[in-house]
Amino acid sequence: MVEWPAYFDEVDGGFYPTPTAASQWSSAQVVGPALTGLLARELERGHATDGFVPVRLTVDLFSAARFAHTTTPTVRVRDGRRIRVADVSVVQDGRVAARASAVLLRPDEQPPGELWHREREPQPPSLEIAPPSPLPQVPLFNSGEDSPVWNSVPTEHENNLRKRTWQNPIRVITGEELTPFVRVSVVAEATSMMTNWGDKGIGFINTDMTLGLSRMPEGTEIGVEADSHFSEHGMAVGVATLFDRGGSFGSCMVTSVSNAGRQISNAQLDSVMRRRM
Repeated sequence: MVEWPAYFDEVDGGFYPTPTAASQWSSAQVVGPALTGLLARELERGHATDGFVPVRLTVDLFSAARFAHTTTPTVRVRDGRRIRVADVSVVQDGRVAARASAVLLRPDEQPPGELWHREREPQPPSLEIAPPSPLPQVPLFNSGEDSPVWNSVPTEHENNLRKRTWQNPIRVITGEELTPFVRVSVVAEATSMMTNWGDKGIGFINTDMTLGLSRMPEGTEIGVEADSHFSEHGMAVGVATLFDRGGSFGSCMVTSVSNAGRQISNAQLDSVMRRRM
């Protein structure tokens, strides 16, 4: 039986990053999706009970997480009849490297009336290009408006057009299947890449992520389409829409800081994709 790659192994009552967790910014640093997935997992396991479901996840990535033994203490901040709030931290060598908070709600009936909706819905790649698979897949990318070209070659999207990705991510914990919430938390971190990716590559690194969900994703593949990017003086904010083959179901926002000294070129992104194939 083949064991698919994962970001962390469970070790000594905590976790230890695997080589797969290395960031493109630095091989000594744990990549963002690994942290967002781990934090989401701990919040869901500890607090998505009694009919509560997570609808908002905010992750603060204020310090580089390293390849060290990691613990994730969590605390329930509020426990009401309809609203629950919980926090969790990534702790290494007594230092907090990242933290997250979640809002969980009890589902209820929809109120009456019609609301405004996005006129243009994000479109996933065709089933011929991306047939459904229960196994992790190399991310696909698309750029522009109405382009049929989806592939895993970043240099073919070396432009300043709107970006989108379609992903079926690897596991967070070795040997453990992804839940829908953890899956979308991993993929949503691609909001940073989709909103900060230009014709010269990526020069912003995100410092946080806020994910909002109206429902859980359906299936194993999730899309992220850039909605906006604003930046001045080396500071940026970007927002993206999350979608699956059933339509849009949430959004994600990141704030980012310039990392121009370590700008990731499109050719470097190609190299990363080749290693995943």
